[in-house]
Amino acid sequence: MLEEEPRIDGMTPNGTRPQLSGEVKLNKVFFRYPERPGVPILQGLNVHVKPGQTLALVGPSGCGKSTVISLLERLYDPLDGAVTVDNNDLRQMNPKHLRKHIALVSQEPILFDTSIRENIVYGLQPGEYTEAEISIACQKANIHNFISELPDGYETRVGEKGTQLSGGQKQRIAIARALIRNPKILLLDEATSALDTESEKQVQVALDAAAKDRTCIVVAHRLSTIVNAGCIMVVKNGQVVEQGTHNELMAKRGAYFALTQKQSSNQAGGQFDTGMAVEDEDDDNVKF
Repeated sequence: MLEEEPRIDGMTPNGTRPQLSGEVKLNKVFFRYPERPGVPILQGLNVHVKPGQTLALVGPSGCGKSTVISLLERLYDPLDGAVTVDNNDLRQMNPKHLRKHIALVSQEPILFDTSIRENIVYGLQPGEYTEAEISIACQKANIHNFISELPDGYETRVGEKGTQLSGGQKQRIAIARALIRNPKILLLDEATSALDTESEKQVQVALDAAAKDRTCIVVAHRLSTIVNAGCIMVVKNGQVVEQGTHNELMAKRGAYFALTQKQSSNQAGGQFDTGMAVEDEDDDNVKF
């Protein structure tokens, strides 16, 4: 195992380093996970996101939504077709250069047992950020006021895996960590699906600010997170079966409309899938 060569060497010095503006394309992409070669995930998927546009991907579990995120981060390469940013095939680009221009906010943010400040700048080198930029990122992430009211402010330790914070607070710190990197492409993978309704509102304000003036791709279960997206794509069996704005798709009364009806009938919480965990306590009243 130790001698096995990685399929994608994330530390290689090789590869191109083009300037990027954030135009994303998936052109006739086919993909199966190496550990499940008999299960097709993407079957000729076509996606086009213009620079600065927000694209939402919705659909049933297992349809390939989160796989798109993994391919854009180049955790995997497609079996056929191409994934490009600004018409640069990701397989030709330097992986570190690519990932420097991408930030991910996932369903379960990873925080370390250190200060809030260190969690926000984690992975950055001294000189790559200023204290003012930390503050601005937190203001955009809708978490600065909460941090400022803590006795130790930004030096407050969050505990192992952020146990001293509520789910919404952890998520907003993760958003600040993404924003301070000023990425060209922001990936949101079910970023509010594990939050209660009130926390979701606070986090959604932060996500809306985070998506401004950059390319944003949202994998969503909750309808409230994507109704304002510039384009919504419904993915089924690894293909886009419908696309348009929320109003356009509702008017079609097709696949997207059916998902919204299923969502409404299943539960008042507003999720496409019913098996998502929801936290009970999640507000800025959590004390240290």
